[in-house]
Amino acid sequence: MIPREIIKKLRKIEIHTARLANDQLAGSYHSVFKGRGMAFSEVRQYQPGDDVRFIDWNVSARMNETFVKVFTEEREMTVMLLVDLSKSQGFGALAAPKTETVAEVAALLAFSAIKNNDRVGLVLFSDRVERFVPPKKGKGHVMRVVAEILNASPEGRGTNLSCALDMLGHVSKRRAVVFLLSDFIADDYERALRLVSARHDLIPIQIADRREEELPDLGWVLAEDLETGEIIEVDTSSAAVRESYARNVARQRAMRQQLFARLKLDHLTIHTDRSYVKPITDLFRLRQKRARHG
Repeated sequence: MIPREIIKKLRKIEIHTARLANDQLAGSYHSVFKGRGMAFSEVRQYQPGDDVRFIDWNVSARMNETFVKVFTEEREMTVMLLVDLSKSQGFGALAAPKTETVAEVAALLAFSAIKNNDRVGLVLFSDRVERFVPPKKGKGHVMRVVAEILNASPEGRGTNLSCALDMLGHVSKRRAVVFLLSDFIADDYERALRLVSARHDLIPIQIADRREEELPDLGWVLAEDLETGEIIEVDTSSAAVRESYARNVARQRAMRQQLFARLKLDHLTIHTDRSYVKPITDLFRLRQKRARHG
């Protein structure tokens, strides 16, 4: 049974993200994410300007007239949401926990998908695969996906991106659009990213809180690693400590972006204290522009 508090959050997310999917992403999703290709639809009489390569010679011979094959885009796709539920996703110093931002972003992407009659599936993971929801269509299914994210009680604490990506290889044989939503506080996932990106349209989305990127000057504090439970004492009043922390965060960010660039992956970062709509629409526009220019 879903708690009343989760139901309230679910309804709020439904109203907000369904409207955004209709008002701000309508049309762009269709042009950005293509179906599996062209499928034969019918034959019709030849008209001036038709491509002669599509003439159906067998039908034309039987009918004593020229007929051409007509193809339509096979639109239906599968959209897979891979959602990180590790303990670090519960962090939220400046706004709501990252998990709530993940749920809203997932809902927006899922509503955009079902608006185009695509199927949506879900893999929840921490340092293990926590839950798999097979792809289906419909608004009710989208709400189930979001409820699973909000109401999850993961057994694991850490982050294992590879296990989620490997799971995808077992459950999604056909090419899919894959959104990987995580804070990417993880190691050794390059090989898994490479294998999945070779088969699927993989888009990493980092969910970040700015307090994780810089230390405030609060004097001596006890800091807990949410994924390991380790507690250490940190002198945040030290400029050297704060600068060292900032350099380490910047180095990790640069390494992650270089990895995505090597694999030619579109990716984006969403901060919990800022709107997630603009980064997503910017990504869609970038892909539209690239598609227009070949």
